[in-house]
Amino acid sequence: MNSPEQQALHPLWLLAELTYSCPLQCPYCSNPVRLGDRSNELSTEDWLRVLGEARKLGAAQLGLSGGEPLLRKDLELIVAEGRRLGYYTNLLTSGMGMDEARIAALRDAGLDHIQVSFQADDPVLNNRLAGTDSFAKKTEIARLVKAYGYPMVLNVVMHRHNLDRMREILDMALDLEADYIELANTQYYGWALANRDYLLPTREQLDRAEAIAHDYQARYADRMKIYFVVPDYFEGRPKPCMNGWGRVFLSIAPDGTALPCHAAADLPGMQLPNVRDHDLAWIWRESPDFNHFRGEDWMQAPCSGCDERSTCFGGCRCQAYLLTGDASATDPACDRSPRHEVILHAVRDAAQRTQVPPPIMRNKRNAGRLRSSS
Repeated sequence: MNSPEQQALHPLWLLAELTYSCPLQCPYCSNPVRLGDRSNELSTEDWLRVLGEARKLGAAQLGLSGGEPLLRKDLELIVAEGRRLGYYTNLLTSGMGMDEARIAALRDAGLDHIQVSFQADDPVLNNRLAGTDSFAKKTEIARLVKAYGYPMVLNVVMHRHNLDRMREILDMALDLEADYIELANTQYYGWALANRDYLLPTREQLDRAEAIAHDYQARYADRMKIYFVVPDYFEGRPKPCMNGWGRVFLSIAPDGTALPCHAAADLPGMQLPNVRDHDLAWIWRESPDFNHFRGEDWMQAPCSGCDERSTCFGGCRCQAYLLTGDASATDPACDRSPRHEVILHAVRDAAQRTQVPPPIMRNKRNAGRLRSSS
């Protein structure tokens, strides 16, 4: 039975992963390595029902993601229902598949926020990392987002191949009149873990880039908010993944699988519930998997006796499993973990690496071309 504290929890943030289809092939993609069948995606009616059930549970922010959510032809209908229900709606997009007519239609439907992702400031590097010719389109869409009155929000995932261009990336953001830019250093699970040898930077790269970010934060505080998210491989403490398992975050995969975090499907023994079979109230409150890592009863030492356990929640369960084989273990990103050496070893290897292997791409048709341009 849940404790009174656990019974009081309700989702605040609903991430609707509308499709895993995407025109890009980013080597750090957060989608599962084993992608689902697109023919099994939820229908429009299913998504509208899910939005209503999540709102009744208390969800207030709606993220529309993928893959590339613009590939869903019913996106405007989903946005309109989100507005009707009272969500604050945020579209997370590569910009591919967008044009001025689509932005206008989404604005009319009630979309509140658009976040556009870039891979780099340099067109050649951006396109190589994205696996497709996308930089010009992204730039066009970023300017249209601003022209249509949205806050200009950029996201750039940082790693070994673009950290040395921190200054140029921030200059690009200023040129695009960005209101916010999130410099999100890669977190290593899913495709990013498969490509860790390709992506993991050196400590020196990270320190230089962070110093530049802080300099721009001070110089341009009145023009642009800059968020620099350090990878937990270099922090000595794990991030409070999703602010704790099943506490505030709820994700629905394209096939209707309900997830307490992006990568939960990677964990062994999970029989994650599906919104086609259960309503969200049961899934959130009663399903064994959503309750599995709630609270502290599951914690092993040193987490169970740690004075920081109520703020980091033991770190990432998926990272713990992927690096130790035990989903209940202390996240190895924590320097108190008895398995922290696996992180230190990866960081040392990155510092000594003079050549990196080619990336493993979601779409193997692009792999040969990307190798030749690496």
